[in-house]
Amino acid sequence: NKIYEGISFRSQTIDLILNTLQEKNKREEQHSVRVSRICVEIGKAINLPESEINKLKVIGLLHDIGKIGVSESILNKMGRLTESEFEQIKKHSEIGYRILSSSSQTSEIAQDVLDHHERYDGGGYPRGKTGNKLSLMTKILTIADSYDAMTSERPYKNPLSKSEAIDELIRHSAKQFDPGLVDIFINSILKNAEIVL
Repeated sequence: NKIYEGISFRSQTIDLILNTLQEKNKREEQHSVRVSRICVEIGKAINLPESEINKLKVIGLLHDIGKIGVSESILNKMGRLTESEFEQIKKHSEIGYRILSSSSQTSEIAQDVLDHHERYDGGGYPRGKTGNKLSLMTKILTIADSYDAMTSERPYKNPLSKSEAIDELIRHSAKQFDPGLVDIFINSILKNAEIVL
């Protein structure tokens, strides 16, 4: 629990990698901070203990650390990615897993980072795991990451409005996302006027 309570949990190597990634691509830093915040809000909405909420905060911040191994030209590409560029992007979850597994302080969250592009229906990557084989943390991270990607400006697309993003979450519920968590995210967080994301 102490590891996840403070920022001091991270090893110098992981800090260095994260800082390098953020220097390379400022948008990634902002995305990770927003994903972390959404993860925390979902954790609170389902009444997770403080230790698990702290863990979610860290997972959100570190989920894309593997993008350090992806070319800057691909990360910042204005148009759609080619098939081979997309294959390179897909490797970031495995790179992140290897980086986080290398430190005893972060090895516990490495699996969630590896799995964050898996889908509830088994159609994701890198392993094609289905929802019953994914941790609660991974399922929360997947929703938070996808929602922020949909509603944020990207070089290759305009952001969706909140209501358009809600429609997408509903459309992909039980396919890409855990349906129970989608329901909680929409009704307890996105439709709650007191929570601003």
